[in-house]
Amino acid sequence: MSKRTALVFVTTAAIMVAMGLLQSARSHGQTAHATKPPDAVANSNASASEPTLDLSSSQLDAIKIEPVGTYLFPVEENAVGNIDFDGDVSVGVFPLYQGTILNIFVDLGAQVQQEQSLYTIKSPDLIQAESNLIGAAATFELTSKELERAKSLNGADGVSQRELEQATSDQQTAEGALKAARDAVRVFGKTDAEIDQMIASRRIDPALVVRSPTSGKVTSKNAQPGFLVQPGNDPAPYTVSDVSLKWMLADVVESDISLLHLGQPVQVNVMAYPDRVFKGKVSKIYSAVDPNTHRVTTRSEIADPKDELRPGMLANFVIRVRDPMQTTAMPANGVVREPDGTMTAWVTSDRRHFVQKAVKTGLRKDGRVQILAGLQPGELAVSDGAVFLSNMLQAPPTD
Repeated sequence: MSKRTALVFVTTAAIMVAMGLLQSARSHGQTAHATKPPDAVANSNASASEPTLDLSSSQLDAIKIEPVGTYLFPVEENAVGNIDFDGDVSVGVFPLYQGTILNIFVDLGAQVQQEQSLYTIKSPDLIQAESNLIGAAATFELTSKELERAKSLNGADGVSQRELEQATSDQQTAEGALKAARDAVRVFGKTDAEIDQMIASRRIDPALVVRSPTSGKVTSKNAQPGFLVQPGNDPAPYTVSDVSLKWMLADVVESDISLLHLGQPVQVNVMAYPDRVFKGKVSKIYSAVDPNTHRVTTRSEIADPKDELRPGMLANFVIRVRDPMQTTAMPANGVVREPDGTMTAWVTSDRRHFVQKAVKTGLRKDGRVQILAGLQPGELAVSDGAVFLSNMLQAPPTD
């Protein structure tokens, strides 16, 4: 075989081997260019702890990217409680003496003024005082007439000086008794004009008027004609309250007691007014902790000038326990809770290549999440659509 013939033979054999290898590669789908390349593929250089994704232009339209910033987070304590009347400005209107209710003049929910009549009672003590008054008035009148008679007869062999002095003493004693009787009746709230009328008519007025000691709203009414009432015996016939202030009673977990202080500002929301915020301050922190729930009751005074809050309303309240803090934060839509419970965010340096980072979160407010670890201010991160990227990472690969 000549050298030329051998060269042709070797070249032909090489061509046949190359064609065989190419055919084998095609049969296994290993082409040089995929007929339908995927829009996003996982980067083979990414570490297990920080997976990465490359996004196409169409996929970039589904997300938003912005630098990680900071936010002024208020440091607050949240709890649930109930609205009640302010007991410090609520007054139970009891009579000063025992008696039976005769008439009532005011209905539940009415606005009353100080010294306005609420109800009357028939009091045995008042009846006795008025009876003594009428008797004292009659005795004074009688002794006054006797004194005048003694004066007119004195010196005319009719009345001796001793008799005149006795008449004078009797009249003065009766006058003192009458003054004391008038004072005794005046204690029950009777005016001088009413006392004069009883004396003139010789008739007692058994109705003892009970008046409101303060201005406000009638928030409780237990008065009915015929009911026997006594001073200080609950329930009070009437309760009058200043409804411009309400109490907010809430239970706070035992571990947060050290964060609470008198005078801390409070914000309250109720379901009846979902868009309203009622403001107040902490007025009392009770000393005992419930051994079953390990919570302590706090009381706050809430301003309610329009009397919109009702006792028994369920309310959410927020206490600002410390000054606000400026800290690293990002939009809530940029943070994803993964199936294993970890929190992650996606960062990028070129707006196309994205790295998933584990982050530690803290406070949440106004759609912002505090980032305690994992990100720094200024880093470019996905601010909306992070869950879309996490879902892409979890999706099974396509052929």
